[in-house]
Amino acid sequence: MAWPYFLDCDRFFAGEQEGCHDPLAPLRARQEVAFSNLSPDEPSTIIQFTYHSNSQMYSVLKRTAAKCSHISRTYSIGRSTEGKDLLAIEFTDNPGGHELLEPEIKLVGNMHGNEVLGRQLLLYLAQYLCSEYLLGNQRIQTLVNTTRIHILASMNPDGYELAAAEGHELNGWTVGRTNAQNLDLNRNFPDLTSILYRNRRIKRFRTDHIPIPDSYWFGKVASETYAVMKWIRSVPFVQSASLHGGELVISYPFDFSRHLHEERMFSPTPDEQAFKQLARTYADSHASMADNNTERCGASFIRSGGIINGALWYSFPGGMSDFNYLHTNCLEITVELGCDKFPSEEELYPEWLRNKEALLSFMESVHRGIKGVVKDEEGYGIKGASISVRGIRKDVTTAEEGDYWRLMNSGTHIITASAKGYSKVSKRIYLPAHMEKAGRVNFVLKKVNSSLDTYERFDPYNHFQSYGRSEPGEPREPREPREPGMGAEGQEKPWWWNYFTQAGVSAPTWLLRNF
Repeated sequence: MAWPYFLDCDRFFAGEQEGCHDPLAPLRARQEVAFSNLSPDEPSTIIQFTYHSNSQMYSVLKRTAAKCSHISRTYSIGRSTEGKDLLAIEFTDNPGGHELLEPEIKLVGNMHGNEVLGRQLLLYLAQYLCSEYLLGNQRIQTLVNTTRIHILASMNPDGYELAAAEGHELNGWTVGRTNAQNLDLNRNFPDLTSILYRNRRIKRFRTDHIPIPDSYWFGKVASETYAVMKWIRSVPFVQSASLHGGELVISYPFDFSRHLHEERMFSPTPDEQAFKQLARTYADSHASMADNNTERCGASFIRSGGIINGALWYSFPGGMSDFNYLHTNCLEITVELGCDKFPSEEELYPEWLRNKEALLSFMESVHRGIKGVVKDEEGYGIKGASISVRGIRKDVTTAEEGDYWRLMNSGTHIITASAKGYSKVSKRIYLPAHMEKAGRVNFVLKKVNSSLDTYERFDPYNHFQSYGRSEPGEPREPREPREPGMGAEGQEKPWWWNYFTQAGVSAPTWLLRNF
């Protein structure tokens, strides 16, 4: 009887004469021969569609960056709980720094260690971008030259090792899902959505850039979560995708229901239309995700065309997508790649074909909406200026040099730029339905006296010191100080006067009869 091919023949001291046979051995041999015959100086797009261990993943990323050193580099955003590198690779025409008006996008895989397909797809994508750029692929060259792309193939390398130890045939739905601390990373981010729901009816409460509450740091914060939060805060990301497994659908924020006791409740963000457009871009470009005839994994997304609001699917707090949206400018969607979280190696190439166009289209979609620079009158960029859109209660802020990006759908919009110590400027714009690139909307703000908040600047020059009127044409004479509660000519104030003085606000002197 032949040995099962997934067993290690050498480990069990069995030879071919004893029936030990690996059906994938000839394929691997041909791949090794093909790779050995490649010249490092000749561009080619040959990808090995096999699983990679953590060390092999690091090697592939570093070799890719070395091969395309003029457009890519690797860098670490931190370490896992067990000390493994969280290695990212970036692609741009000027790697290593942010360029003015160049949007930044990130792709994150393997957040759950046993959901491995996204990890592999991002490794293939990195090799594909490098090779096709060298081969002169015009589409890839345009994408890389106009975008800064960050790829984190594995956010949870510790969990992956546990899942890979069992293999795709034995692995369940839970082994390796969490990190080495047994924390689900997609429940470990600050729950800013609850803070939003509690305070959304408060006037002037900001629904963007909500700070992390101090109480969060007293709980268990995973090393991986901490590293990603620092990464998100340090780079002005515009949009993002987190690749998962277990279903075939795109979900978008909010992931946490707006009603505490409703596990499935439509909970849209102020950018609902922009999120739906992002989700549609990936789903419609996927080979089968938007097809209503595609077999699903239990849930029904027939009416939604392969996309769904996260909280309407199932609600959970502490997710990465909600954190991205409420703490930064970044709009992140969750891509569920299929029912099988750990597919066999034979499925890796077909899955790449199903998702390649969707990944490229998603990255290209960052070039829509508007972008621009907010400057002062001397021509210097203003960091931290707010860009607001009338009707959307969510602002974005400018980056270090004053540049910004705002993902928006077509139509007429009123855009306002504001910054502390500067005047506001509003512009009316029209975005056509089909745009090849983002519209350019720049702002120049004038400095203003900001010693006091505008609301507190009531009669700053004491134009109305006295409540009595002089005769027309006659200069006013200074009055003697009055006691509290006394009006003009020493008369007592009206009965309603104390309501204002006790409340600590300026009383309406213009209502006084003798004023």
